[in-house]
Amino acid sequence: MSIPNLNLKDLVNAGVHFGHKSQRWNPKMSKYIHSTRENVHIINLNMTLQLFQEALKVIDETVSKGGKILFVATKKQASKKVADLADETGQYYVNHRWLGGMLTNWSTIAKSIKKMKELEVLKSNPKNEFTKKEILKLSNKHEKLLKSLNGISDMKKSPDLIFIIDTKLEHIAVAEAKHLKIPTIGIVDTNCDPDLIDFPIPGNDDSRRSIEYYCNAIKETINSSEPIIFHENMSQPNGKSESKESSTEDTSQNTVTEAK
Repeated sequence: MSIPNLNLKDLVNAGVHFGHKSQRWNPKMSKYIHSTRENVHIINLNMTLQLFQEALKVIDETVSKGGKILFVATKKQASKKVADLADETGQYYVNHRWLGGMLTNWSTIAKSIKKMKELEVLKSNPKNEFTKKEILKLSNKHEKLLKSLNGISDMKKSPDLIFIIDTKLEHIAVAEAKHLKIPTIGIVDTNCDPDLIDFPIPGNDDSRRSIEYYCNAIKETINSSEPIIFHENMSQPNGKSESKESSTEDTSQNTVTEAK
């Protein structure tokens, strides 16, 4: 297990402790709130530190077993960060718009992905007989699908884990994951419901610095994760004893046959 060294100073420098204005809070987040300053809730970073470390352990365990993670963040300040994170770690992402049924209606989404790939071939084929207007129409349709589906174009089945930035904004993704019993890790700001997330991390979900901090810690965890290897020779001792027993039985049977 290789979890990056997290500390309170880095969390403070990243602005993770800043929540929303006190009138925009969810009472279920009260246990994660340290205080209120100038009408803004301050998040208890001691709890953030502990819960973030636990979440990173879950990520490490998932990746080490060959599992796949889906990163979800469609807000402007996080969309490029999660796309880069997924690309650099070989995972999946949704960073434009969560389409209803993206997990629960996978057969329809898979057809859309197939259509997207077909359009890509059509518009890039120099021998096609389409007019400029038709090619433009195909390109626009392809770009629209690409924005929503590019990050999951190679996904063949449901992910093993979902990481979400802004669980309130991505409530449809949270609901679909819960319906399919896919474990979720989520950055929960003071206006979110932490009970909907399996591994909540109380923290700022708006600041670019905070989002970059989360992504860097996750990238370091995934890239340094070591796969669990099951060696074949682990079962050899029993196999050898069985072969010895079988050979002994064969010898005794041959002796009896010769005596007859």
